[in-house]
Amino acid sequence: MASEPTALSAVPSPRPQIGPFAQLIFGSRWLQLPLYVGLIIAQGVYVLLFLKELWHLVAHSFDASEQQIMLIVLGLIDVVMISNLLVMVIVGGYETFVSRLNLSGHPDEPEWLSHVNASVLKIKLAMAIIGISSISLLRTFIEAGNLGTTRSNFTETGVMWQVAIHLTFIISAIGIAWVDRLSGSGHRKVGHG
Repeated sequence: MASEPTALSAVPSPRPQIGPFAQLIFGSRWLQLPLYVGLIIAQGVYVLLFLKELWHLVAHSFDASEQQIMLIVLGLIDVVMISNLLVMVIVGGYETFVSRLNLSGHPDEPEWLSHVNASVLKIKLAMAIIGISSISLLRTFIEAGNLGTTRSNFTETGVMWQVAIHLTFIISAIGIAWVDRLSGSGHRKVGHG
């Protein structure tokens, strides 16, 4: 009767020893921690700004025009989008560049976090910036009817510059996505070649 092979017990392999200079370089990623804490504080400031604008909307809802209410609501949306951008940078950046958050299996784990890397984060940030710029541009277009009057906060040149900057954001995002796609396909060719 042949004896069955015994399964090897799962013994964790020892961590590779790295030199002190390599430890210093690798450990320097923790210098980013205060930056992420600062962004969390900035997000708290945006929450206060949102509540202030929301209170302003509720308090003046009966004496404000539809256009004024729409501008306040667009301002609220702008604050939410900037806050979403902060969350992406805080969570995605920390996970990518500092340390794992070990959220796998957590019911509130963001869907996008499982496949985030520096490249995906850049594209998501570019898209968020375009969204924020779009809201700002929409607010400008709503107020554009007042151009040339004392009630206008904008000039024709200012509006044209906003459109040009928005288009620059769009072109930049397309460029980032294109370069990412090229570098991704290059990695696939190398891996399969």
